[in-house]
Amino acid sequence: MKNNSLAYLQIVIKTLLTTLVIAVSSYAHAVEYSSIDASKSKITFTSKLMGSKISGSFGKFSGKVLFNTDEPEKAKAALAIDVSSFNAGGEELQEEAKGKDWFSAKLFPTANFATDSVKVVGPNSIEVRGTLTIKGKTVPLLISVKYQPQGKQMVFDASFQVLRLNFGLGAGNWADTSAVANEVPVSVHLVLNQK
Repeated sequence: MKNNSLAYLQIVIKTLLTTLVIAVSSYAHAVEYSSIDASKSKITFTSKLMGSKISGSFGKFSGKVLFNTDEPEKAKAALAIDVSSFNAGGEELQEEAKGKDWFSAKLFPTANFATDSVKVVGPNSIEVRGTLTIKGKTVPLLISVKYQPQGKQMVFDASFQVLRLNFGLGAGNWADTSAVANEVPVSVHLVLNQK
């Protein structure tokens, strides 16, 4: 009887140890990424101005991002873009963009994006639903995102389209979409460091 109890106890201990090893090793594979590598990350856009294509970017943005490789659907992001860092065309255009007809940078210094939900749509591919707020106007966005590890970093590439008039960008004469296109394709290249 003692031998049976001892054998049973050994089996229980072995099972517990095996379960613990599996739990620890699977936990070790889950990697979290959170801090933005500002030197490698960028937000770029294109637009049509008087029939010509112009490209630009926002040089400064910050925020909080949380991404776990084992649970991509639980990813969260809250980004603040400094609208004064708008960079497209010449100096005159950049000053115009900061004025009240466009970003009204003094009243609304940042544009903000926040995630609502994330859906896995394929290998290393997610669909992010969130909201973008510019000039006090909030609009829902659906963003396609691809991600891949690079060394100890995770790299995300996202693209979406903004309709500038939804945010009151380009008032007065600028509201004419034959002068400035309403559709603004945006690309985000986000590089995160491990937590």
